[in-house]
Amino acid sequence: MHDDFSSDGFLARTIPGFQPRAAQVTMSNAVTDAIEKQQVLVAEAGTGTGKTYAYLVPALRSGKKVIVSTGSKALQDQLYHRDLPTIIDAMQYRGRTALLKGRSNYLCLERLDQQSLGGGSLEPEILSAVVRLRSWSIESESGDVSTCHDIAEDHVVWPLVTSTNDNCLGSDCPRYQECFVLKARRKALDADIIVVNHHLFMADRVVKDTGFGELMPQADVMIFDEAHQIPDIASQYFGQQLSSRQLLDLARDMVMVYRTELKDQAQLQKSADRLTQSTLDFRLNLGENSFRGNLRDLLKMPVVQRALTLLDDSLELCYEVVKSALGRSQTLDSVFERVTLYRNRLNRLKDVTIPGYSYWFESYGRHFLLALTPLTVAEKFSEMIAGTPASWIFTSATLSVNEQLNYFTDRLGLASAETLLLASPFDYQSQTLLCVPRFLPETNQRGIAQKLAAMLRPLIIKNQGRCFFLCTSHLMMRELAEEFKTTLTLPVLMQGESSKNKLLAQFIAEGNAVLVATSSFWEGVDVRGDELTCVIIDKLPFTAPDDPLLRARIEDCQLRGGDPFADVQIPDAVITLKQGVGRLIRDTRDYGVIVICDNRLVTRPYGEIFLNSLPPSPRTRSLTKAIEFLEKKRTEINNIN
Repeated sequence: MHDDFSSDGFLARTIPGFQPRAAQVTMSNAVTDAIEKQQVLVAEAGTGTGKTYAYLVPALRSGKKVIVSTGSKALQDQLYHRDLPTIIDAMQYRGRTALLKGRSNYLCLERLDQQSLGGGSLEPEILSAVVRLRSWSIESESGDVSTCHDIAEDHVVWPLVTSTNDNCLGSDCPRYQECFVLKARRKALDADIIVVNHHLFMADRVVKDTGFGELMPQADVMIFDEAHQIPDIASQYFGQQLSSRQLLDLARDMVMVYRTELKDQAQLQKSADRLTQSTLDFRLNLGENSFRGNLRDLLKMPVVQRALTLLDDSLELCYEVVKSALGRSQTLDSVFERVTLYRNRLNRLKDVTIPGYSYWFESYGRHFLLALTPLTVAEKFSEMIAGTPASWIFTSATLSVNEQLNYFTDRLGLASAETLLLASPFDYQSQTLLCVPRFLPETNQRGIAQKLAAMLRPLIIKNQGRCFFLCTSHLMMRELAEEFKTTLTLPVLMQGESSKNKLLAQFIAEGNAVLVATSSFWEGVDVRGDELTCVIIDKLPFTAPDDPLLRARIEDCQLRGGDPFADVQIPDAVITLKQGVGRLIRDTRDYGVIVICDNRLVTRPYGEIFLNSLPPSPRTRSLTKAIEFLEKKRTEINNIN
């Protein structure tokens, strides 16, 4: 295996700019052992290790059936369309590959037909999109909605013309043989290497997609990249959820059946309208703001209890109406299964007395989500692994806390896993400087955004932008962006103003921009070179103490006799901080300053845990020194060029 990664190995011969890295060889050897011995391996590989090649080469060499799961659809596409073909070409690999996404990522021909039949009742914007999609559906081989560049990814038409596990007709569908999901699944069944994402993997393993049996084939090797996301994603799938989107989709499908197939069943329209109204009324009772809270507390409120009873009644009415027309329409038969499922789920969520679960809700925009989540997934996840004889490999640049991996392995019940900690090969001592400025305002002070903006403006101006300002809340992001837009002549971009990809492209194109962002830019963002030389973080990213999922884990920790702050809150914040800091250095030639605006790093004993978990950068408390470092580095780079 060492030869593959050596200076005269096949990678160096076939991939321009490939450089041998000791950590990559170590990881690749560990992956090879795990595959040969059917072991569980947990490997943290610092940024720049080249972990993708380190697991792909032994996976392809093994000749076994392999599933690679990534943290997001964007990473999934990058792996499948860029990294995997590079290795396949270099190795002259002869096996077959497949990309598999969740069913809502594929156009549903039957639902497109239904929308076309109901054309007269559609809004002009939706009707126009449906017409364009009909011609696209004939040209497209995969039906993958991300390849349809004619219609925006957030267009309102997509939920109407894609299916979910709930509303798919499966083998009863009139367009079953032409189904894009079925084609993708057949390709995956025949493939040797299948690339999926964590949500699809967990949905398939836990929920068991009923439309086609299991969506994913069994495999000999399971590899999870960006594995730090797995514990939280797994907890969603080992619980239960009911959302307003599901209920409104159900009502919409009932109306569609009435208008296209069963025009003598006016009760379908009436009961669907009542379900829509009671769903919207329930949302109104949760208040105007976006909010996450405790469902147990919510259900104690009389006004919410009444709204929930009306929602339950409208679901029962839909159940009775649909039941009376069973057997007359495949779509309606599927609707009946969904009504039954949602009624049962609502009853399960109403019973908040069952121990071992967190009950929570979320309200956002016009929608809500009701959910229960197990306090711990360790037992269920380890059972899933034990029940699937295979090699299981978990890797990420951010799994350890204070150079220990047990925080991650404990959450997933991976007590017997082989573990590996590989430092980044980047030279942080010369490439970076970590600054925790003196005279910082307290993190909960009023007007903190204005004070931070004033304090950091000289650094941002001297650096000619080229800066990510990563915030721990949407409020801070908005206030900072507003402040910078009124006080800087540099381009100021804010998350949410357009799509993530467009914002990134704009940031790079400007060359002197400040991007103010929150959660979705803390990870999975790769900007190399001079365009990004400063990452500022507003404060340590502790999850809000009233977050229901965090409350649940705190509760579980207390029941086990642990210290929630030390065992749950600090490790969570460390992993998130490592992700944010990791945006800065993506290449051997990158350089820059990391500024963390939180005194607790130097005034609290636990600050040492955060500092020990970050890359080994020199440290300063002087913003002047940070400016000098950036100017010196830029001069060095200019002289080389």
